[in-house]
Amino acid sequence: MPQLRLALNQIDSCVGDLARNAETIVHWTRHAAGQGAHLVAFPEMALTGYPVEDLALRPSFVEASRAALSELAARLAAEGLGDVPVVVGYLDRCPQALPRYGRPAGAPQNAAAVLHRGAVALSFAKHHLPNYGVFDEFRYFVPGDTLPVVRVHGVDVALAICEDLWQEGGRVPAARRAGAGLLVSVNASPYERDKDDTRLELVRKRAQEAGCTTAYLAMIGGQDELVFDGDSIVVDRDGGVIARAPQFAEGCVLVDLELPAAAPEAPSGELDDGLRVDHVVLSAGPPVQAPAPPERLTPRPPSPYPPQTLGGQAERLDDLEEIYTALVVGLRAYVAKNGFRSVLLGLSGGIDSALVAALACDAVGAEQVHAIAMPSRYSSEHSIGDAAELARRTGLHFRTVPIGPMFDSYMAALGLTGLAEENLQSRLRGTLLMGLSNQEGHLVLAPGNKSELACGYSTLYGDSAGGYGPIKDVYKTVVYELARWRNEAAAARGTPPPIPEHTIDKPPSAELRPGQVDTDSLPDYAVLDRILELYVDRDRGHAEIVAQGFDAALVTRVLRLVDHAEYKRRQYPPGTKISAKGFGKDRRLPITNHWREGA
Repeated sequence: MPQLRLALNQIDSCVGDLARNAETIVHWTRHAAGQGAHLVAFPEMALTGYPVEDLALRPSFVEASRAALSELAARLAAEGLGDVPVVVGYLDRCPQALPRYGRPAGAPQNAAAVLHRGAVALSFAKHHLPNYGVFDEFRYFVPGDTLPVVRVHGVDVALAICEDLWQEGGRVPAARRAGAGLLVSVNASPYERDKDDTRLELVRKRAQEAGCTTAYLAMIGGQDELVFDGDSIVVDRDGGVIARAPQFAEGCVLVDLELPAAAPEAPSGELDDGLRVDHVVLSAGPPVQAPAPPERLTPRPPSPYPPQTLGGQAERLDDLEEIYTALVVGLRAYVAKNGFRSVLLGLSGGIDSALVAALACDAVGAEQVHAIAMPSRYSSEHSIGDAAELARRTGLHFRTVPIGPMFDSYMAALGLTGLAEENLQSRLRGTLLMGLSNQEGHLVLAPGNKSELACGYSTLYGDSAGGYGPIKDVYKTVVYELARWRNEAAAARGTPPPIPEHTIDKPPSAELRPGQVDTDSLPDYAVLDRILELYVDRDRGHAEIVAQGFDAALVTRVLRLVDHAEYKRRQYPPGTKISAKGFGKDRRLPITNHWREGA
């Protein structure tokens, strides 16, 4: 049987940075070719970054993507890499009108191309377009109608893009009918908690349906609120795992595959879902010689892309480590890709700001993290002490600015009472943070968690002020779990736990009035989060939630808190998405809404 060395490159692309993305593709192609790869692949829309959103509707960007693709093909050939076929995702346009979809000629397409010997040997567009959760691909793209197949060293390789594997039908059964020996799917599938298990079972199932070895290549890095976790997978035709890449790691997965030789007669005609076979022969015979075993290369400091080869089956991260890593990667990507050098947060001594501070130190380094304590007359001594202790343990920059004089001036002028007086303290802190951000150039991090955002337990222009919310998709109970995990991980490594134990153990409080605790306004978080998970994440109604054993009056109260807080959530900054349904693109409800569950 022919042997094919496949190179799957888990890379981090930046939306709109065509030059940088092309440079990354050239680098990893050079690395893969040096390791004897016969076929090199990059993720979905690797050249443009993903998701491009409304950039897809700008003809100038579409044409820039097409031009960059042609330039990339020419450059690969000029650098002696042209004989290695390279699969690259990019943004294209459909040459013909598609009346069935009501779209004229030139409509955008989520596409990929096979680059070979200085030219585009074959191109194709995504067939199944997702239109759920964070995906709006029917808004932007028209589907492809081909089954692309390239013959590489005597093996027929079918190609697909992301959703082509997630949905039934289409290119997967078509690959079986075409007699493909290998199916390669390029993806930019965002991270979600527990998605790695779902992904593995999906790839196994699709390999069995396609009747051939199947490779699932995934992107890594972060883009706005999305995180990409890698976890590329190769399985045999029976679903047995051949290779599985690490999560959240950039690198090249090299896999030696023994695959069936292609039939003498090339596949042709129309297959499942009306797909038309588009077959191109790149190399008909086997390699001249078997490739040498791949080497593990050591990082070269002058290169911005330390080369590494990822092989075998990587050890999986446990659930909390996976979530924590996703939050770190998301924050790091947002800071770096948006040109910030440092971050700033209010450090209250509470659990939320403590976790955000730990994440920030792990994401960008403690020397780039600035924190400020802003005590009021209601701030407890232990909270002030906990904030200072966290700063000491982590080494972040720390200062204290009491808000008492500012608060007294406002109160003398306005005479606020009750909730307005409490919220004034939070808004003064938000103003201080934003002022320092303007003065010193830091990105302000908002500390709100998903439980608080769900119930509106935050102050507009106060604790919700900021440019990024690292834990906005993390329920309060998970905030505590992550804090404990981070401390335990530090202890296991022999380093100081970053979060003071007292911060984790004490009852949560905003400390805006004497003796205040969160449970004065909210149910116990262990109960609240279970109700929120059913209502927010699973779209369960009042009756269904009560049927799970929750008190009807409590459910009514919680659901009304959630519904009334929609206007606040619309004004909250972006933040890392880790759940199947985060606030924002995943969950879109009207602000003006008179429908009430359980009314």
